[in-house]
Amino acid sequence: MTEKPPSPLPDLPERRRWMSILARAQAEDIAARLEPLPGLPQHSRLRGPETGLVMVRGRAGGDGAPFNLGEMTVTRCAVRLADGTVGHGYVAGRDTRQAELAALLDALMQDPARAPVLEAAVIAPLERAQAERRAGQARKAAATRVEFFTMTQMR
Repeated sequence: MTEKPPSPLPDLPERRRWMSILARAQAEDIAARLEPLPGLPQHSRLRGPETGLVMVRGRAGGDGAPFNLGEMTVTRCAVRLADGTVGHGYVAGRDTRQAELAALLDALMQDPARAPVLEAAVIAPLERAQAERRAGQARKAAATRVEFFTMTQMR
């Protein structure tokens, strides 16, 4: 195996975007979108998948003083492609398959030749599905909204 020289990391906001989408996606949805794609390379695990806890911080009061809200279960994984590219995946919960698929896609998305295909076939459809799900939840919540101004005017 020949190691390629380290390449510059992809645009940080763009990488944050796809990692966020993958962290919120279900493993089955990621796998279903990856399955029809030809020529996915083999990968080896560098770390995990491992499940652990992270402390969630909150802010309160007028000055936004931080406090420890509680702990949250997180699963992480790191993989390396045959060409030496390393990908990382962090997901909420205990889904080891989701963490590994997220790490694999993170590594694959760092390749400028593969990124547009993966964006169109995996990332963009997952992003649309998540946006539709959020919009549906917002519509349900809006249906139960109470206008207190109207109630005070009725006295």
